[in-house]
Amino acid sequence: MKLDVHSVPSPAFVLEEDKLLTNLTRIAQIQEASGAHVILALKAFSMWRVFPLVGQFLHGATASSLHEARLIHEEMGVKAHTYSPAYLPEEFDHILTHSSHITFNSLRQLERYGARAKAAGVSVGLRLNPEYSEVETDLYNPASPSGRLGETAPNVPVLPALVEGLHCHTLCESSANATAQLIAVFEKKFGHFLPQLKWVNFGGGHLMTRSGYETQTLIDALKAFKSRHPHLEVILEPGSAVAWQTGVLVSRVLDIVDNGGVKTAIADISFTAHMPDTLEMPYKPKLSVVDQEGASHPALMEPQEGKPTYRIGGVSCLAGDYMSAYSFDQALEIGDYLVFDDMIHYTMVKTTTFNGVRLPSICIFQTDGRLEVVRQFGYEDFKSRLS
Repeated sequence: MKLDVHSVPSPAFVLEEDKLLTNLTRIAQIQEASGAHVILALKAFSMWRVFPLVGQFLHGATASSLHEARLIHEEMGVKAHTYSPAYLPEEFDHILTHSSHITFNSLRQLERYGARAKAAGVSVGLRLNPEYSEVETDLYNPASPSGRLGETAPNVPVLPALVEGLHCHTLCESSANATAQLIAVFEKKFGHFLPQLKWVNFGGGHLMTRSGYETQTLIDALKAFKSRHPHLEVILEPGSAVAWQTGVLVSRVLDIVDNGGVKTAIADISFTAHMPDTLEMPYKPKLSVVDQEGASHPALMEPQEGKPTYRIGGVSCLAGDYMSAYSFDQALEIGDYLVFDDMIHYTMVKTTTFNGVRLPSICIFQTDGRLEVVRQFGYEDFKSRLS
């Protein structure tokens, strides 16, 4: 069934349940074939309304804060695999109550808290930095040799006895070949620690639900690692892969401004408040327009001479709150709907109320064709963030 955007309370994030099920089914098949366990990274997708569904396919979830760990425990019904660059002393014991695994970012944090975690029955891990990554955008590269995320090999000549697992995360929307290379580098640098461990977590960034992803390469790399180290539980914690291309951000054209020969269609969304990744990465999201008769037309990603062309502007007062120009087959009209593609992962989790801009509603387009409006936001949500 096709989503009728005119039924959506614009602006709104709309998760398409059938697409989420497709991703979860594919991930479950990879788990079965490889022997690895896949858990959800909440930093990319924390829509807890569908956690019961996610929990039917995956082996849990990973948290980076007390709030995420608590949300996993309460709404997915399992304890979290928790990692943070540094733990707040006043929160640490609370985090333990919601965690099955806890990973420390440094030997200093491990020394401070590790014994308490072990005494609480939580499996203790240490994050290591193999200094390998194919991520080209520095903002998203977690494996810089001078970075703050994890200990590099020279810092860990001996692994403390209470450590049961090692964690590394170096990828971002990466290929299976990058995962295979990560495993090779990890074994070369840290393989001598593996006999004393119970688990290894190769982090996130494995975009295993993307079209064209080298699924068999991933399965082969994981199976080969498992064959060399059969005593280890192998864990992957993707976020984007779970929610990849599972939904949209629906908005409306409120006005059209023409200055200096540049037309800007102002919509009821904000790039800086609702889609900050588009400005931080940066990247240009795919876009389609649905006119008031319900006809849908994809926008051209780059301006094309002779076609109606518009920048898309947000409703905040930030001068740079806009996206560079798209071209369309026909002129935009006030009241047309603009539908931004693939806006569920790393988008909902980053929205803010900057400038008092209203948060988009959250909806689920269910497999039977019904639209469920899960949550709408208003003044109290804005006010509560500032009290």
